[in-house]
Amino acid sequence: MAEIRFAGYGGQGIIRSGIIAGMAASIYDNKHATMSQSFGPEARGGACSSQLVVSDTKVLYPYITDADVLVAMSQAGYDKFEPELSERKGVLLYDEDLVKPKASRGKIKAYAIPAQRFAEQLGRKIVANVVMLGFFTAVTKIVTYEAMQKALPESVPEKAVELNMKAFERGYQHGLEVTKK
Repeated sequence: MAEIRFAGYGGQGIIRSGIIAGMAASIYDNKHATMSQSFGPEARGGACSSQLVVSDTKVLYPYITDADVLVAMSQAGYDKFEPELSERKGVLLYDEDLVKPKASRGKIKAYAIPAQRFAEQLGRKIVANVVMLGFFTAVTKIVTYEAMQKALPESVPEKAVELNMKAFERGYQHGLEVTKK
């Protein structure tokens, strides 16, 4: 079982990230997944998160108790949810331009990506969450590359499929590079 928290602020696609990863896991990887979300009253610009529990068997408790993965796309999201990251097996994925992590604790492994910068290079910073999903897929291997490739086109507007696939691939390739080191 894997407990994953996507955290950032409204407008970054944090909720959508949980939906896409959950769809990929449950529909295309034949796993069980539950997703829940929370966001502040401000909506766009306010703190938000989605929590995803993925398992090979039925998910009996749909909330995170000891997060295996924290995907942080804002400093506020990191600050709020880093304490729930498992010291024994936690993996921190963060946007290196938006999050400055404190000293690591326990056996937490941290991986950085300039997700927003990569998205801007592709022409639309709105796909930073999809860059991060590619990175998440390569680093954690919780959801397969193939499953994400199938789930993405179903989860974005038709006119944006090509851009989102490029964004996913950019993040995925960066994830492969950082895990080789």
